[in-house]
Order: sequence, then C-alpha cells, then structure tokens
Amino acid sequence: MNISHTSSASLSTVSSSSSSSSTSTSWFSGIVRGRSGSVKMGSNSNVVGGTESTGPVVRKNQWRGVLFKYGPKPVQVAFKTGDYKQQVIFIGGLTDGFLATEYLEPLANALENEKWALVQPLLSSSYSGYGTSSLQQDAMELDQLISHFINKEDSEGVVLLGHSTGCQDIVHYMRTNAACSRAVRGAILQAPVSDREYRATLPETAAMIDLAFTMISEGRGSELMPREADPLSPITAHRYHSLCAYMGDDDMFSSDLSDDQLRLRLGHMSNTPCQVIFSMGDEYVPEYVDKKALVERLCRAMGGAENIEIEHGNHSLSNRISEAVQAIIDFVKREGPKGWDDPWN
Repeated sequence: MNISHTSSASLSTVSSSSSSSSTSTSWFSGIVRGRSGSVKMGSNSNVVGGTESTGPVVRKNQWRGVLFKYGPKPVQVAFKTGDYKQQVIFIGGLTDGFLATEYLEPLANALENEKWALVQPLLSSSYSGYGTSSLQQDAMELDQLISHFINKEDSEGVVLLGHSTGCQDIVHYMRTNAACSRAVRGAILQAPVSDREYRATLPETAAMIDLAFTMISEGRGSELMPREADPLSPITAHRYHSLCAYMGDDDMFSSDLSDDQLRLRLGHMSNTPCQVIFSMGDEYVPEYVDKKALVERLCRAMGGAENIEIEHGNHSLSNRISEAVQAIIDFVKREGPKGWDDPWN
C-alpha cells in the first residue's frame, strides 16, 4: 500500500506590493488582498516573525503562497508557491494531502531559483478520500487543474510529479488524451510501486479480493467494503479491486507483470519525457522483488524513461531528500525551457 504520512503545517500567504499579471481567481488571496488575483512571489523579501526571509518557505513547515480553487467541488483547492508561467504539479499517494513528503520544502526553494512554481492540489481522493474515488475521477480533476493554469494563468506548460499511487494518476491521465494533457511537458514518477504486491503480504487481502469481486458481479461495486478491508479509509468494492486485484486498474508497476503487460499499461508514456525515481530501500516493495530489475523493466516499457535509482532511499525519500531534489531539478532544467517543444504547436 503506497501510504505516506502527511506532516502538519501552517500555510502562510504573504502579499507584496507588486501586482501579479496572473488572472487567477483565488478566493483565498482575494480575502488577503481585498480582490481576486495571485500574490506576487519571487525576489521580494518579507519580514516574518522578526526575521527576514526570501523564497516560498518561510521556515520549516511554514510556506507563503496562494491557495486557490480550480474546480467546483469544495475539495478542489490547490496551494501554489512561486508566480511563474511553468508549474510542477505534485500528486501524492494514498492518504496524502498538502506537504506530503519532506522533499517538497527544499524542492519549492529550488524551483523558485529556476523560475518554476510548485503546485500541490487536493483531489477528491486526497487524505481519506481515496477509497471512494478512482483513477478516472483523479484524471478529470487533474485536467481541471491544468485547464485553470492554461486559461487563467497563461501557463507555458506543466511537469507532473507523482509520488507513490500518484504515479498511477499520471499514467492514467496521460492515457486519456484529455484536452489539457498537451500542456504536460514532462512526467516524474517517484516511488512507482505496486499496491497489489504490498497488500498481498497482508493476511486479510485474499478474502477481501474475493468479496470485492462478488460485490462487483452483483452490481454492488460502489458499495463499501467491511472495515477490515482498509482501516484507514472507507473503500468501495471497485476501488479495492482496482488496488488489490491482478490487472486491476491500479495494477501498473507489479514485478510479476510480463513485459507485454507492462508495455500495454505504460507504453503510451513514451510520448512524454519521463523520469522514474526508484527508492532501492522502499519499504512498500516486498523483499522478494528484485528492485533493480523491476525499475529497468518499467523504464523500458515506458519507451526509455530516465532511470534514477536512489540507494537505501525509503518510500518517501525522507532519508535522501537532497538526492530527490537534485534529480527532479536536473530533469526540469534539462528537459524544460530549452529541451521541450511548444505544447501548443
């Protein structure tokens, strides 16, 4: 199960005297500034708590940026640091929400230096919502988010950064060929591991898969499974089957899938510059799995994605933060402003 513990943090929005050229309709920045619009970020210094600070991270677990709505649902809000025309969109895994991984703070600062914004959206599947959501729902909401940047902030393109089950969201979204997917200039999959293989190590899983299959066959796929199926979230039979069953919708990175099956599920990613960051000490990968062989197969199935293996790294790379940030920034700098075609041509 791809679960990362979300750290608590305060979201600090600090406005400057400069007006942004963005036409964002952020209700939060509207409250702060008395009108809608983005808060200007970048080179300005701000005095916070008696100390002068620059960049999006004021101090540990305290950020400055813009919280805005991108869709009609109450949950559809996103937090953006940096007011730039290119955005890295972070998509977390199961139970994740804002500030899901420890590398996001230094990453925000590093992206600021490269004139990229970091965006952390909440989806219907965020926090405990994953059990009653789906890859299809996530893809639709991700498309709405990218549409916001295209139509309201004049985006010049985005990079999708997935952590854990967020990697499945990216793969599924790029398969949809949704209208706004042309704006995706690159994809980074950090910890693309198999929920099915991990959950197979839990004693209750086999019986619960059988129950989910029975419920789906009886037309009750949208009903909730028993609590023991997932103690962290109410979960429908459809979502449980997707995560836990062989060749379920979420089954994209399992080591027992054949090369042909992997190509069937991942081959379309060859049309997008991709980087795979794999933690060689990932605690959610069963011990019997040859991690090095698996990540090499995943990259081949994606048409030659860049393979970054981080020795001894755990699932969220909390013990290899600098290496994670360096790999992401190297990819963005190399594939970004000079390396990619204009997404609109």
